[in-house]
Amino acid sequence: MAEPALQALIDALRRLPGVGVKSAQRMAFHLLQHDRAGAQQIATALQSAVLNVRHCERCHTFTEAPICSTCVDDRRDASQLCVVETPADQSTLERSGGYRGLYFVLMGRLSPLDGVGGSDIGLRELLARACNGVVQEVIIATSFTAEGEVTAHVLAENLKARGVRATRLARGVPAGSELEYVDLGTIAHALVDRR
Repeated sequence: MAEPALQALIDALRRLPGVGVKSAQRMAFHLLQHDRAGAQQIATALQSAVLNVRHCERCHTFTEAPICSTCVDDRRDASQLCVVETPADQSTLERSGGYRGLYFVLMGRLSPLDGVGGSDIGLRELLARACNGVVQEVIIATSFTAEGEVTAHVLAENLKARGVRATRLARGVPAGSELEYVDLGTIAHALVDRR
């Protein structure tokens, strides 16, 4: 049995996604044995983030200010609103350099089996923002999982009922891949969505 402080560190590390007991133990032992300065840096950064990072009042991404830098950037195209599931998804789209509009972060996706409904992901706030008279297109960039597809469908139907144009990210065969190794569902969607 580990010392109480060591066990508390292992248990804390296990809260991270994809980290099991063995991985948490390896991380804890490494930090304490080989990188105490790194452990202190992680502790300080985590404490600062927990105290200072909040959700943007407009788009719900992470920010230290009431309104994030993307939302206040007047060079962004306010007629486009991209809906993503998480701040990580927004960050990925930003790194691609291919989108210059604004965002709305759902902070999740619909999952009726888990009790996650429209109010849990900010559906009312999204519809209010999308129907403000400025937004011309809502790009739905949810994941292509079952829950992501259900979320995209519900969002599209609600937006359509309010006269707002909703589009979905394209999907298909990844560049550089060989058809032989691509899953059949991806190939089927690529054929349907071909252009």
